[in-house]
Amino acid sequence: MSHRITIIGLGAGELEQLPLGIYRLLKNTSLLYARTMEHPVLKELSEEGLSISSFDAVYEKHDRFEEVYEEIVETLFQKALSEDIVYGVPGHPLIAEKTVQLLLSQGSERGIDVIIKGGQSFLDPMFTAIKVDPVEGFQFLDGTSLSVMDLNTHQHIIISQVYDAFIASEVKLTLMERYPDDHQVCLVTGAGMSSEQVKWLPLYELDREMELSNLTSVYVSPINIPEQQYKEFWKLREIIDRLRAPDGCPWDRAQTHVTLKRFLIEEAYELIDAIDQDDIDNIIEELGDVLLQVMLHAKIGEDDGFFSIDDVIESISEKMVRRHPHVFGDAIAHSPEDVEKTWQQVKKTEKGTEESLLKDVNESLPKLMQAEEIQKRAAKVGFDWNDVWPAWEKVLEELEEFKAELNQTERDTAKMADEFGDVLFACVNVARLVKIDAELALHGTINKFRTRFEFVERSVRESEKGWSDYTLEELDHFWNQAKEQGL
Repeated sequence: MSHRITIIGLGAGELEQLPLGIYRLLKNTSLLYARTMEHPVLKELSEEGLSISSFDAVYEKHDRFEEVYEEIVETLFQKALSEDIVYGVPGHPLIAEKTVQLLLSQGSERGIDVIIKGGQSFLDPMFTAIKVDPVEGFQFLDGTSLSVMDLNTHQHIIISQVYDAFIASEVKLTLMERYPDDHQVCLVTGAGMSSEQVKWLPLYELDREMELSNLTSVYVSPINIPEQQYKEFWKLREIIDRLRAPDGCPWDRAQTHVTLKRFLIEEAYELIDAIDQDDIDNIIEELGDVLLQVMLHAKIGEDDGFFSIDDVIESISEKMVRRHPHVFGDAIAHSPEDVEKTWQQVKKTEKGTEESLLKDVNESLPKLMQAEEIQKRAAKVGFDWNDVWPAWEKVLEELEEFKAELNQTERDTAKMADEFGDVLFACVNVARLVKIDAELALHGTINKFRTRFEFVERSVRESEKGWSDYTLEELDHFWNQAKEQGL
């Protein structure tokens, strides 16, 4: 014979708030199992003669709430094998009650009927206390497991279970990742009760308020000041939409995927410069500029009716999960080399048919990067040297062939270009074998030349002479001074 667990809600905090039906059920219950005695109604019911068995001791046994809830649920199921039982939880059973969700999900497989008998939620008196209309949109979150990814800053937020200073501190730190430190929040204790307390305070003081209890919740008002919304992705999307609107910016509206190509390349190299300089503020700014290019391309795709930023995000998310089975699946990878093998295996499976390893090398890449990519692909099938020295000998060989062309009485520009290209390709191969990025190495050298040449320019200006007044050797002296200064 199956038995049942009847779950009732004990309301927001006072006996008068209990629905009459729930009160009558309690009066006819010989023993009430309660998740916690920390609820004013239980004290009053106990005084009226109701026998109550709470699970407060279980909280003392475990360090994690998940373990507490699991033991409570298991105990209730065991009790229900021999008798029908009544289980009471604060508020409404279906609002912020993990044990109830576990009972509902496991009841049928355990052969136990789980019945919900309602109860008053604290949300109605909570909205009355803060004077907010929930139709404007709100979130209801758990303070014991709050994540910054949960927060929707343009909606009203109610955070429950902020019952001590530690939880309040964790909630504060999480909120401060998205809200200004002085953003106004509201502590509501005992919503709807005669002892209800409502206190507004700046966010940074949230954990300094010691009058906290299991009846305390935090209300966080929406961010309505545009400048304070700039951390939000939806705000960036809104800005891009505005720029591309019919009455937006003429320049932004005129852009296409083709016209934006050069800007994406420029912004990528400016980001590389910021990284090379280890300038964190500049890295943030340049990453923003790169993101702007992505957003503009996505908006153009949306305006043309082909794709949106949602499709871009979905595509890369799906690809990252698919190509990382060692993270999101059952594959195993212990080193970067293992990851590379897995990555290539997945890519090969995606392509399905055999085709040239060089077929999809991006032709728009800078040529040094393109040369390195071609060499890396050839190396994957063994078409490569195992050591750098044979590659270095190839550089010397190509240099001699280029030198021979230079020594011709009548120089052939096409042949010289061909041989010089061979020199560059061979140099890239050496760089690759010793783990140097040829493109970035050249980029660094260009920046170094620019810095040193600017020093030479300053030296000439400060001498109050003209360039023509100096020999190359004298200018080279300035150059060496720049080197000595570490420029």
